[in-house]
Amino acid sequence: MWPELHVVAKAANGIDAMRLIDELAPDIAFLDIQMPGMTGLDVAARLAGGASGPHIVFITAHDHYAVDAFEHSACDYLLKPASLERLARTVGKLKAVLRDKPAGEVDALRALLRQLGVAPAPAPAVAPLQWIRAAHGGETRLISIDEVVYFQSNDKYTSVFLQDGESLIRTPLRHLREQLSEAQFWQIHRGMIVAAKFIEATHTDFRGRLMVKLKGRSEQLVVSRNYVEQFKQM
Repeated sequence: MWPELHVVAKAANGIDAMRLIDELAPDIAFLDIQMPGMTGLDVAARLAGGASGPHIVFITAHDHYAVDAFEHSACDYLLKPASLERLARTVGKLKAVLRDKPAGEVDALRALLRQLGVAPAPAPAVAPLQWIRAAHGGETRLISIDEVVYFQSNDKYTSVFLQDGESLIRTPLRHLREQLSEAQFWQIHRGMIVAAKFIEATHTDFRGRLMVKLKGRSEQLVVSRNYVEQFKQM
């Protein structure tokens, strides 16, 4: 019914769903209300405690959850077993919402949860990232964060540059920033974050731009004027 839709992951329970949403930052999450570990509403409450999140479609076999609140919300719901006609309406709604508002509407989700009597949960403190699973050719590599020279935003993906190559991850740079240690990774541009330990030197080019020279890589990176201040100590 939606051939161009790409399913990035399937979760066996609510805890797994929360982990995968944090890791993959999908545009849409279909959440069964009755899941072990955390229910779909628990996961939604945790997402509503953050600044952004995916568009959510709740799935349930119990029609007492299909209240008027869903009908007037940016979120949607499906009763199991879902008919093709009802699923088509959900797909149409999601396409329209994604076209107009690519990021999930957290405020609308919070309002819906209030109507259902569920309080948004505060987002938990995120431990600094230690490992990254990244696509490299036809395989998936497990990369230690200590190996990363810099990250660069690449459309819907993020490029991960190491001393010996480049890989891709699906996590947007803005979400990655929240999981990186600010002491170890410095943002030098809206679309670029560099590991401080791989900065060999800086200099100003003929155009007056601050340039970063890296250890182990030949390219030099431009520092945006908004981020020059942090280099004054060098």
